Amino acid sequence: MHLNQFARLQPDFQEQLTELQAIHLLDQDEVNAPLPELARTVFSRLFPAAHSASARREAEMKLSVSDGRSLAAYLDQLVASFDAVAFENSALQMLGFEAQTEFSLREPRVFMDKIGLPHLNETTFDHDTFLKAVYFLLNTRAKNGQVFLDLLTAQGFFNGFWQPANQQPHFVIFNGKSQPVFDPHQFIREVVYVEAPLDTDEDGQRDLLETTIFRPVETNHGLKVPALYTANPYFKGTNDMTEQLHDVNRDLNRKEPNDTTYHDIEFNGQRPDLPAARTPEGESDQSDVYGGTNGIYSLNDYFLARGFANVYAGGIGTRGSDGIRTCGGPEETTSTIAIIEWLAGNRVAYTNRTDHIAIKAWWCTGLVAMTGKSYLGTLAIAAATTGVEGLKTVISEAAISSWYDYYRDNGLVVAPVDCQGEDCDVLAEDCFSRQKDAADWKQVQPVFDAEMQKLRTGQDRTTGNYNTFWDARNYRKHVAGIKCDIISVHGLNDWNVKPRNVGKFWNALRTTKVPHKIFLHQGKHIYMNNFQSIDFTDMMNLWLANELLGVENGAMDRIPTATIEDNVDPTEWHHYRDWNDPKAPKTLFYVTKDHGLTRDEPDDEKMLTFTDDGTERFLAGDHDEHKWQHQLIQAESPYSDNRLLFQTKPYDHDVYIDGEIAVTLQAAVNQDKGLLSVMVLDYGTANRPLADPTVLAAKGQYLGYDWKTDDVKDFRLETQPSDAHVITRGHINLQNRRHPWENEELKPNEFVTVHFDLQPTHYHLPAGRRLGLCVYATDMGMTVRSKQKAVYSLDLNACQLEVPFER
Repeated sequence: MHLNQFARLQPDFQEQLTELQAIHLLDQDEVNAPLPELARTVFSRLFPAAHSASARREAEMKLSVSDGRSLAAYLDQLVASFDAVAFENSALQMLGFEAQTEFSLREPRVFMDKIGLPHLNETTFDHDTFLKAVYFLLNTRAKNGQVFLDLLTAQGFFNGFWQPANQQPHFVIFNGKSQPVFDPHQFIREVVYVEAPLDTDEDGQRDLLETTIFRPVETNHGLKVPALYTANPYFKGTNDMTEQLHDVNRDLNRKEPNDTTYHDIEFNGQRPDLPAARTPEGESDQSDVYGGTNGIYSLNDYFLARGFANVYAGGIGTRGSDGIRTCGGPEETTSTIAIIEWLAGNRVAYTNRTDHIAIKAWWCTGLVAMTGKSYLGTLAIAAATTGVEGLKTVISEAAISSWYDYYRDNGLVVAPVDCQGEDCDVLAEDCFSRQKDAADWKQVQPVFDAEMQKLRTGQDRTTGNYNTFWDARNYRKHVAGIKCDIISVHGLNDWNVKPRNVGKFWNALRTTKVPHKIFLHQGKHIYMNNFQSIDFTDMMNLWLANELLGVENGAMDRIPTATIEDNVDPTEWHHYRDWNDPKAPKTLFYVTKDHGLTRDEPDDEKMLTFTDDGTERFLAGDHDEHKWQHQLIQAESPYSDNRLLFQTKPYDHDVYIDGEIAVTLQAAVNQDKGLLSVMVLDYGTANRPLADPTVLAAKGQYLGYDWKTDDVKDFRLETQPSDAHVITRGHINLQNRRHPWENEELKPNEFVTVHFDLQPTHYHLPAGRRLGLCVYATDMGMTVRSKQKAVYSLDLNACQLEVPFER
């Protein structure tokens, strides 16, 4: 266990006193009381679930300050100074750690240093030092990954702030972060219908977008709040898309050579003429519809209790809204920003779908942050590229920055992991939840069917090429329009939305002046806000308090530019000034006939061949794509004839890979079509991090008082060692050697050279491990599965691997 903490501020003593009073731990008179009285007052308020003096004393009696002595007994005898060991022993127990089991009552600081908990250096605390220690404690991370003040919140510490008669509702800031002083039992839940400048269902009326709002009741009493907005196409339900999946058990298609240029396929779409906007026939400050669908993201829920309204909208084509889905098309971007425009006071919404009674976001400051993972984070990036007014920041997780990089790779149809056969048309069907309302579906079905045919044609599964359809769904083209600050979050083992999406977006942002930060974890396609080992939620609190509340807390400097989880010890998080620098030097490796991977340039190597005929064996088995991959990369494998493996000698020191590994292969195939797939591997027997984070405590994180919870999770190491791990991978069509939009001739048995980048990464390769290269063709989990036997040859004299080692 290591509790990394990046978001803790260290204000001066006077500011600490001011903040302790702001959260009502002490008042001015109590601050100046003698130490014995002060200590008793402070500890009496650190047990807010105890509502009487007797109950509080019972709680103090359960804590040991030393062997055989309770906190209650210690406070009874306190005179001039507070022993640091006694304080820290009490603090650790209140933070959820077990005395004598996890830490020694004799030396608590040994444990604190081991797991990364901060402490003062004094051995005894006088009056002022005691108050500093209390301030430290409130901002110290507990065993569940939250700070102590969050634990107190769950016990009712802030309940006294709920609509007191003697003051206007207001935000409370402590250590630079917003605190949960808003009553979670009285949140306003409402629905409005935002009119978008679209008519995607071609009914002669502009599309209305159902928008669900959760806001503090305090907004009814004069408080204006910012909004966290999540554009979620899954919010109102999904459809069974099994029957829509495409058959991938087919041969790769040969493509006719062409001389297509990017200019030929560049998207320069024009918007169609729109029907006139509705004319409001009145105005109300109350919606007609209750927001019955619950929020889906615990980070949003956490901030709702801290005064940030939550806004969810499915967008065009989702249940309750007009329009149809276009799977990442420009229409979905317009749909997404329409809600931001309403929140900022620049667009009309209605109380229901028929009466034309307008309603403003009168409760909102007009400042918006977007959140969400996957498709949700994707739409946040799309919105950011428009420069829409009101959008201050985006926290996008596992987001697509170009849909081509989601469903294609270098001229090949390449599926997201566990999604073989999915494509844009399938995802549009999945999210078109208007189907769930029968009469509505009947009315719009012809238009939707026509759109589905457009999607099937445009996505072009026949060639896998980059075309106008994909160019329209490439948000990186528009990064110059971004005006909001960006936080990107991605899993280094996410083979659904592969790391290229965040890597290329990160590098595109270099051309702008937009502040941007990145978090890279060891997970797959997951959220990270409930990890025990890092204070991600607190960092986002610091960030959002600065961005949306205007708190001068130094968030921009405090949060590292790049924060990356280690893959050897996943409880360690490293911070860097950059990631994936395209200018970083790379180390050349060459392959040898004895399957080595070496720094020595080749002299007279020979050719090696492999046969691509594993589909029949795979389909005759259990169709387990993960099992197939595991077998493929083993030294002894039933698929050994289907690939070539190369390995370095064991490293005698740790090395770090950072960025895009590139591969150059000179290859031939005995057909007029072909593909190559590549994996770079970590070889060596070791207990690596498990593929998925472990639940350490179910419902162990508290998002507010009597409010929602989240599981505490983190990565743990395998109990049984593994022999290999995939660091990164990539694929290419041998007919797309220069560009994904240009087809080149491929003649049987004629050598051609391909050079392409693999997915960007950051990887710690420890001493004793070996770097490996696996070259193969058909990828059972991602490419089409040809049954046509093909023989591939590599000219080892012209094959290279370029690795960007961190220096």
